[in-house]
Amino acid sequence: MNAYASIVAHPREALQDGLEKVRAGMLGVDGSSQHMQPMTHFPDWEANRIWFLTSKDTDLVRELKSGAPAKFCVTDQEHGFDACIKGHLTEDLDRAKLDEYWSPVAGAWFQGGKDDPKLTMLRFDLVDAALWGSTDSKVKFGFEILKANMDEDKTPDVGAHTILRF
Repeated sequence: MNAYASIVAHPREALQDGLEKVRAGMLGVDGSSQHMQPMTHFPDWEANRIWFLTSKDTDLVRELKSGAPAKFCVTDQEHGFDACIKGHLTEDLDRAKLDEYWSPVAGAWFQGGKDDPKLTMLRFDLVDAALWGSTDSKVKFGFEILKANMDEDKTPDVGAHTILRF
């Protein structure tokens, strides 16, 4: 299903589905001089959290202050889905979550496996998310563009936007 209809009807499910279809997004700390960084996400929807596995050597971790406001953004052109999630980011090496999310792919990044001294986790406690979904209908898109060009007071209606609070 295209994200447009899902965001209108069920925004929380649209976010969950959107993050399942995309394996990585961009994570950054508000007010930091660092650029956002690509990260693979591991949602924990029951706790309204997203987890990330990373190295203690990254600029992000070195400059992170516990509970810092942060944003995680994902985009999926194929399904017309975009999201920017706000929350609070904390370094938290949770061994139970590490066991849950560990995989051969994660292991490829850490020479010492789950016991690598550089391995850490980031816990992203969710506050809210802005979701956008665009239509996948070329006919609707064309019709909306035509209407907007015929009436200077109209803009094309080709998507949905909502804010989801946790």
